[in-house]
Amino acid sequence: MSPAEAYQPDRSLKGKMRRRLVRLAHRRPLTAGPQSPMVTFSFDDAPLSAAEAGAALLEAHDARGTFYVSAGLAGSDGPMGRYAQAEDYRRLAAAGHEIACHTFSHLDCGRASGAQARADAKRNLAALDEWRTGPATSFAYPYGDVAAGPKRALGPRYATLRALHHGVITAGTDLNQAPAVGIEGAEGEAIASRWLDQALARKAWLILYTHDVREAPSPWGCTPEALARLIDRAQGGGAEIVTAAQGAQRLGVGAPSPAQKA
Repeated sequence: MSPAEAYQPDRSLKGKMRRRLVRLAHRRPLTAGPQSPMVTFSFDDAPLSAAEAGAALLEAHDARGTFYVSAGLAGSDGPMGRYAQAEDYRRLAAAGHEIACHTFSHLDCGRASGAQARADAKRNLAALDEWRTGPATSFAYPYGDVAAGPKRALGPRYATLRALHHGVITAGTDLNQAPAVGIEGAEGEAIASRWLDQALARKAWLILYTHDVREAPSPWGCTPEALARLIDRAQGGGAEIVTAAQGAQRLGVGAPSPAQKA
């Protein structure tokens, strides 16, 4: 059973309070927001269908995406289908897509210590480096959850650290727990479209995410047709499609210094 399949969120009162309080802790507010709308299309866990169909759709629109990779899943089978592997990630990187960090073991950062999260992410970075997919300056918390220890430990290492609560990125947004909107489930496209309208109207940065991209997607994925419509709508509305790394660069959020990379 894959980590994603086995996951059950902590629904206890303690877990609910932790999720609420961590949003207030170890913040890194964005100094100045975008001057024009930006949209990032990202793929968590990088199922092979996303690496193939998802990437092809973006490339057909002269755009690129961000693939948040857990190297420990590479080549295995999961609830979203088979996961991509090293040669797929090298191909994506060569085509201009961003290969970003999602921890090695798909670690639940909501239940891990800071030391555990740092070690698992560092192991993932070592694998990505061995695969020659380029520097990883963006991070997404598996399952979208994080506790104070991992948020504090990982925050200095990445330009952006993405969670799963809904929202757009504007001045004041916490880059250590940035919002994102899923294209998943029966209402995924409609929900993503509503947030895209907000990003266009507010000249904000919207990060969208999904998992598999196929005609009969898992509950965490979307169809190629839904993804294509959202790409068309973003470009038609005047948004620039950027990777997470490019979005951070547009906003003056640079990669970490060498001293922060441990």
